[in-house]
Amino acid sequence: MTKEYKTITQISGPLIFLEKTEPVGYDELVQINMEDGSTKRGQVLDTSEDTVVVQVFEGTGGINDAAGVVFTGETIKLPVSKDMLGRILTGSGQPLDEGPHIVPDKRLDINGAAMNPYSRRPPEEFIQTGISTIDGTNTLVRGQKLPIFSGSGLPHNEIALQIARQSTVLGSEEEFAVVFAAMGITHEESQTFMEDFEKTGALERAVVFLNHADDPAVERMITPRMALTAAEYLAYEHDMHVLVILTDMTNYAEALRQMGAAREEVPGRQGYPGYMYTDLASLYERAGVIKGRKGSVTQIPILTMPGDDITHPIPDLSGYITEGQIVVSRELHRKGIYPPVNVLPSLSRLMNSGIGEGNTREDHKKVSDQLYAGYAEGRDLRGLVSIVGKEALSERDKKFLEFADHFEDRFVRQGRDENRTIEDTLNISWDILAELPIGQLTRIDDKIIEKYHPAKQAKSGSQSQAQEQEVSGEQ
Repeated sequence: MTKEYKTITQISGPLIFLEKTEPVGYDELVQINMEDGSTKRGQVLDTSEDTVVVQVFEGTGGINDAAGVVFTGETIKLPVSKDMLGRILTGSGQPLDEGPHIVPDKRLDINGAAMNPYSRRPPEEFIQTGISTIDGTNTLVRGQKLPIFSGSGLPHNEIALQIARQSTVLGSEEEFAVVFAAMGITHEESQTFMEDFEKTGALERAVVFLNHADDPAVERMITPRMALTAAEYLAYEHDMHVLVILTDMTNYAEALRQMGAAREEVPGRQGYPGYMYTDLASLYERAGVIKGRKGSVTQIPILTMPGDDITHPIPDLSGYITEGQIVVSRELHRKGIYPPVNVLPSLSRLMNSGIGEGNTREDHKKVSDQLYAGYAEGRDLRGLVSIVGKEALSERDKKFLEFADHFEDRFVRQGRDENRTIEDTLNISWDILAELPIGQLTRIDDKIIEKYHPAKQAKSGSQSQAQEQEVSGEQ
């Protein structure tokens, strides 16, 4: 027989405190029966011999000491089915698109199961996002976790939607799906997301979880776990390549801090819980490829850096756990460049595993290195020009100064609906590099220059045409 406890002694923010209960489990699901007959859901956050702390998903408004609390003996589970594709759900997994409730094939614990490190397979397949600054210079690899570091007011959500629409694994027979989870967003942003997914048709291969800013902070903490559980089901039960986009991890971390304050925990750096590293790792480490399985989970967490400070605890800890970062630049955004990705502080640590002959093209790595070198030198020269003027530069330096401008205007800048193939990206790269003297392409082998440099290709083409004309003349 299920017991109902009416031993609430304290209500603090989203938490209620109970006494004199029988032993209960951590993360156990709770039902709260209100005096008016309605119910609310909660989860055991802490337990001891004397007191049980429950976090309430729908908020503690209307709860008093007369409310009854029932411990269900279960953890939070997400009903999963392949029918989830094409659906828009709340942050707690309830239908938000006026569709029916999902008839589940399974009900899975949202905390997932730890992935045995021995069973992990090194990521190596290239994922094409259609964005040159990612595909060309900071390549995303299947099974990787590659965050986007942005700032308030920058178009990271537009970049996320473009990635969701355009991403694909080249040459793969397995289906590709996107799980999109938004945390702490406004209703206006939510409407934008839903309209974009529906208008572009991307919703057909996506599962969308939306947690709004006015939803309880507790729900914000389970939203990414709901999304990752759905992703793992599609990847490992249905052999799909799944890309998980989580935005905004800063809102998630703020919810962690709020819950820590409600529990009166001793704060760590800037008031965030001391266990935030472990908590973030429990989300990020759910990405990967498992030996013997066709499916995979790839993550792109998006976070806004408070004050554009990359040393802030949230990006700092995320950088330790993940395999690189894509940095969105306020300077490029002010210039009207979209997507405003600054490739110089950006990094993909697994890039070399997913590019080259057989994945992208043999010249990819060398071209990327040369773009970095040329752009870095051009950026440095801008600072020098502001001091001594452009006239004081040598002809060589003027070439690199122009290269930096062309790189931003032709390689970085692209349309919000422009889906560039990796071939397009590399061809644009060569067109820009061709404006530098061949002798300055020190990062590229001579044989690759002979094969791909536009000037060499034009010369080869004219020679072939002349030979054809000679043959036809002899005949």
